[in-house]
Amino acid sequence: MRDFTVTVLVLGLLGVAAGVLWSYLAPRPPYVVTGQGPTLADPSTQALIAADGWFAVVTGVLGLACGAVGYSLSRRGRPLAAVLGLAGGGLLGGYLALLVGRAVNLGATTVAASGPVVSVVPGPLDLTARGVLYAWPTLAVGLFFVLEGVAGYRDSPLRRPFGGQDPYGPLSGYDISRR
Repeated sequence: MRDFTVTVLVLGLLGVAAGVLWSYLAPRPPYVVTGQGPTLADPSTQALIAADGWFAVVTGVLGLACGAVGYSLSRRGRPLAAVLGLAGGGLLGGYLALLVGRAVNLGATTVAASGPVVSVVPGPLDLTARGVLYAWPTLAVGLFFVLEGVAGYRDSPLRRPFGGQDPYGPLSGYDISRR
């Protein structure tokens, strides 16, 4: 239980840092202030898609790093607690990154020039594709399982069939040098 809790808490703290980084990297969509409130200035803007992409990149890289570190630290102990901690902590970290990224405004705020009647302001960050919230836990757990599979194959007796002996060795009767 301790390994699981520590993993979730560490990944949660990394989620706060990921939110700040996402806020710094992702562009803000431009909004027009109207009488009814702020409205998206350009509905075909690529800033909304870019925010999703930057979120996936930041949390995906952290997921791969956390999966590798979690695997290396759990080799001596409890791998199940580490895998469950990577899954739960990745979900928590992604959610905290979303909350912090929405609240912190560090990114580029380039907007078109405002006219005397229209005021264009940078909008808040948000995700339009909610599936990117699963990038962190999916990549962390996926890399953990890949590394575990590679190590399991490396240590497997199936890798060395015939007890480590060459089946075409000196007992086979075929000698290449006699040609």
